[in-house]
Amino acid sequence: MYNVQIKRLPGNEDIQLPQKMSLLASGFDLYAAVGEPVRLDPGQRVLIPTGFALAMPPELEAQVRPRSGLALKHGITALNSPGTIDADYRGEVKVLLINHGTESFAIERNERIAQMVFQVVPRVQLAEVEELADTDRGAGGFGHTGTK
Repeated sequence: MYNVQIKRLPGNEDIQLPQKMSLLASGFDLYAAVGEPVRLDPGQRVLIPTGFALAMPPELEAQVRPRSGLALKHGITALNSPGTIDADYRGEVKVLLINHGTESFAIERNERIAQMVFQVVPRVQLAEVEELADTDRGAGGFGHTGTK
C-alpha cells in the first residue's frame, strides 16, 4: 500500500475530497471546486480546479481520466487524457475538460467531473545505441499490426 498525502486548499472546505464510489473501483472521483457554475459550450475547453493538492511517493503518478457517464450523456471528457500528475508536483490538481457534445453544459460546484487513478512508474534509464535489435514487426506502426 502506498501513502499519498492530500491537502484541502483554503476556501474549499465544502468540496468532497477524492473518493472511490465502490469497493473495487480503480479511480477516485474528482469534484469541481468552481466558485460559481461554469458554462462549457460545444467545442469549448476549460480548466476546472478541484480544491486539493497531493504529495505522492516518487514511484507513483496520478492519472486524471474522464468519467464515462459525462462522456456518454453529454460529450464531456478530459482533453489530455490521461493527464499526468507527477510525484514532485505540489500545486492544485486541475482537470482540463472539453465539450464534444452538441449542447452547453454547466459545471456546478462539488460536481463529479473526472477520476484519478494512481499508477506505479518504473525507474527507467535510457541508453543510446547505434543499432536496435530486429523484430518481426520492425518499423511498422499506426495500424500496421493486423493488416495483411
